[in-house]
Amino acid sequence: MTVSISHVHISVDDPDAALLFYRDTLGLSVQNEVAHEGFRWITLTSESQPEIQIVLSQPQAGRSAEDGAALAALLAKGELGQVQFSTADLDATFEKVAATPGVEVLQEPADQFWGARDAAVRDPAGNLVRIQQA
Repeated sequence: MTVSISHVHISVDDPDAALLFYRDTLGLSVQNEVAHEGFRWITLTSESQPEIQIVLSQPQAGRSAEDGAALAALLAKGELGQVQFSTADLDATFEKVAATPGVEVLQEPADQFWGARDAAVRDPAGNLVRIQQA
C-alpha cells in the first residue's frame, strides 16, 4: 500500500488576506475557489508540488456553529497547527514575507542546532508558518 499527502487544510478568518499571503507573497496558484452558504474555501498548489493541494477555509465553513466558534477562538489565539515551506532563497523569501500586511515575524532567518536554516512568522490569520532553506 502506498499513501501520500494530497491536501493540507489551513484555517483562515479572512480569505482575501490569506490570498494576499499564500498566493501573492508565497507564489502559490489558485486551482479552485468555492463559495457556499456565506463562506469560501480556496485550493492552491505550488509549481514544484502540484499534487499537494493547500485548502484555505474559514473556521465556520462546513461545521456546526458551536464547532466553528471553537475553531475560530483557537485560530484567534494562534493555537492551531503549523505549516512548513522550503525555498531555495530563504533570505529573499523572508524579506518578501515580512513585508506582507498582517504578517507577524516570530524569528528572522537563523541556523538551527538541528541543522536547518529557517525563519518563522504568523500569517494574517495567526497560523504559524515556518520557511526553511532548501
